[in-house]
Amino acid sequence: MKSVKIEGKIRTDLGKKATRHLRSEEQVPAVIYGGTETIHFHAPVMAFRTLVYTPEFQIAEISVNGKNYKTIMKDIQFDVVTDELNHIDFLELVDDHKVVATLPIKFTGQAQGVKDGGRLELKIKALHVRTYPKHLSEHIEVNIDNLQLHGNIRVQDVKVDNMEILNSPRIPIASVVTTRALRQADTDAAAVAGGKAAPAAKAAPAAKAAPAAKAAPAAKK
Repeated sequence: MKSVKIEGKIRTDLGKKATRHLRSEEQVPAVIYGGTETIHFHAPVMAFRTLVYTPEFQIAEISVNGKNYKTIMKDIQFDVVTDELNHIDFLELVDDHKVVATLPIKFTGQAQGVKDGGRLELKIKALHVRTYPKHLSEHIEVNIDNLQLHGNIRVQDVKVDNMEILNSPRIPIASVVTTRALRQADTDAAAVAGGKAAPAAKAAPAAKAAPAAKAAPAAKK
């Protein structure tokens, strides 16, 4: 399991003015909860970059005033205008307490449907799970070798030891769909097959023209 080490300093003033001052000095306010106490601290914005700007799931090992906390990131707030990192919430990992985490999916293999000309579509990139801290992993592996054309792998098809998957069971996480080229090839093949199967119909004989009607005699004066 990958981890990131962060050195922080305790926050004593939690007011808005103090928070704005911290951010002006490129410090990010943060909080650790879930353990025996709630810890408010701050650390340089650069200390969080490898944790925040990555799709990987990582453990955050945070040191605050000489005390160490093993945590996972639970929530991130960004400035709505500048998109700068504003605040982070961390959940402290306690051995005998289950946690809810979001683990990325790692797809392995090559779908049979792709070999047959289809296109792989990934619907979900991560799954929400509940488990004990010791069972957390960097990702959840999902093999797609047997995924056929027009087929789906759903949440209920994913089997992971020692974890409860919290997503709705029927949600698809990967599908193989028909490509435009494959649809055109099927249409062309059907047209060729239809042309061979149906004999050309004979033209119907032309109908004989009806005789012209005689003109009525002129009236006498």
